[in-house]
Amino acid sequence: MVMQKFHNLRGGTEVPHRFYELTGRGAGRVVRLTPQLRRLARDDQARVLRAELEARWSIVESSFSAAVGRSLMSDGVRVDWDTLALTDRRRRRSVARVGDALIGFQHGRCLICGDGIVREDGMAVDHVFPHSLMRRFGGVSAWSGPDLDVIWNLAPAHPHCNGAKSDRLPTAVELAGLARRNEAIMGSPHPLRKTLELTLAAAGGGGWPEFLRAVRVQCC
Repeated sequence: MVMQKFHNLRGGTEVPHRFYELTGRGAGRVVRLTPQLRRLARDDQARVLRAELEARWSIVESSFSAAVGRSLMSDGVRVDWDTLALTDRRRRRSVARVGDALIGFQHGRCLICGDGIVREDGMAVDHVFPHSLMRRFGGVSAWSGPDLDVIWNLAPAHPHCNGAKSDRLPTAVELAGLARRNEAIMGSPHPLRKTLELTLAAAGGGGWPEFLRAVRVQCC
């Protein structure tokens, strides 16, 4: 059943190409791999895709677990900065690595420069709005914005792009890319969606462009 429905998309549509074709029935069932799948397997992004798929499946498996699943779907996930892993908020149990779970929603690209991320070059997790903002406003005028250490503000990036960006504020292009990435997560049947829903609900609703503009105003 999974193989029959793999190419289906939400809204009753399908992907424009197929990765395999099924013929026959029962013991005579044959799976024929298509040129599109063979081309994908040889692509430079294949290793990134493998890590992303494993990360997503790890999150889904955790949500299947009765106790952990209820927590994931009601409370979302948190980030363990010692291991760069997503963890269940209640049990603090590791679910998947942050970068691997998010990279597909950015089409395998660095949020800062827009180029593809090659696994051999490493992957950094960038605070789009720098974490230093929470320290900068920690004196007389305390930071009143949302938590910057959670999924909505984190994006896979090249290590050198992340290092060069340092503590500067995001550009308009980066904010637009972050909004699209967060909207993609929100439009998917992915357990991370709950984490983003909680963020927007705490901010009083609205969409990601409005949310990010409001955070940008708070930085000034």
